[in-house]
Amino acid sequence: MSQETTAVEQTMLDGKIYEKDPSVDSKKVLERLTTARIALLIRQPFFGNLATRLKIIDATDWCATAATDGRNFYYNENFVNSLSQKQTEFLFGHEILHCVYDHFTRRDDREPQIYNIAADYCVNGDLIRHNIGEVITQVKPFHDPKYYGWASEAVYDDIYKKYDQEQLEQLGKLLDEHIDWEKGKGQGPNGKTKKKKGKGGQPTYTKEELRKIRDEMKEAMISSAQAAGVGNVPKGVQRIIKELTEPKMNWREILNQQIQSTIKSNYSFMRPSRKGWHTSAVLPGMDFDDTIDIAIALDMSGSIGGKEARDFLSEVKGICDQYDDYKIKVWCFDTEVYNEQDFTPDSGETIEEYELAGGGGTDFNANWEYMKEQGITPKKLLVFTDGYSWNWGDENYCETVWVIHSDTSIEAPHGITCYYDAKEAA
Repeated sequence: MSQETTAVEQTMLDGKIYEKDPSVDSKKVLERLTTARIALLIRQPFFGNLATRLKIIDATDWCATAATDGRNFYYNENFVNSLSQKQTEFLFGHEILHCVYDHFTRRDDREPQIYNIAADYCVNGDLIRHNIGEVITQVKPFHDPKYYGWASEAVYDDIYKKYDQEQLEQLGKLLDEHIDWEKGKGQGPNGKTKKKKGKGGQPTYTKEELRKIRDEMKEAMISSAQAAGVGNVPKGVQRIIKELTEPKMNWREILNQQIQSTIKSNYSFMRPSRKGWHTSAVLPGMDFDDTIDIAIALDMSGSIGGKEARDFLSEVKGICDQYDDYKIKVWCFDTEVYNEQDFTPDSGETIEEYELAGGGGTDFNANWEYMKEQGITPKKLLVFTDGYSWNWGDENYCETVWVIHSDTSIEAPHGITCYYDAKEAA
């Protein structure tokens, strides 16, 4: 694709995109949008079902390309007129996935423009991988196969560290209008923030209305996925649906269950089983050893912030406080392992004194390489992490429990996955 600014991009930068072009046939533009939805319904039923529930609204007076709030599909006549039929299908898919992945609310306190770029990388990657329409080239979209399967938060961390403002602008343009609906502000393809304009300006919603829209989208997503079939739904969407529909245990219950499974037990004649009281034989009872013996790896890579680090240490302390006797081996890691330390009730050191180390990239396999080199074979390995890594270690070496902070869309390919919930931890 050419690095030069396209005619459409230049029009956006000049601000002319908000002026209706008298040569554009409004009826033909609406027909193109309607036909694109029908085509998706036939060829890509998951996207088609979600597209048909969106009300199509002309928003040329404030929207540079397209936008959505989960109920409506807002479009700019001039922009849609420049697209082919297949590109229009891609545009619908783009808006749909922003809704499905709830990119409106996942930004938190991240820098808006960079997070919006990260969200576009995720959405465009999914659409290209699943052959949804054809890539829109009138606006150079953000796309890199490197980010296939990444969560938007992970992409954000990656590009935040690598690029400055000028470099980001050279990588591409936002394909649609990213709007902070509650505040009535949006960020268009030129990266500039615009305020609500006139009677036909951007809509605004209360938190309660936004919550209702998200609930509506979740229900629509599940029913659309059922109608389409598992093979026709992106893997990221499949993970979200699994989380919404499958019954889940409290994450701490899962963690405690896995820890307690390491407790030794043996037979003893010191405490007879009650089942043998009515006989003349003395049958053995169970002799429980309340010592837990586990290893804990703390992800201290660059994507882990101070809050996550404190949460991890707090949970390790909670494990120590829960048991009278324990043998816990703790270390930190990023692409290497740091500061291995053993904790027991008699060691004289507490987890509060433990020094965290790291800050580089992320490679889960570093833990397995370290354990093999040091001859460590834990009965259970607990990994506290945000889940952002490309390598998940040796699944055959030891039993592993992954405690993933914040991002419930990530599921480890082996072991037990549970998700740290700050509300439940409070």
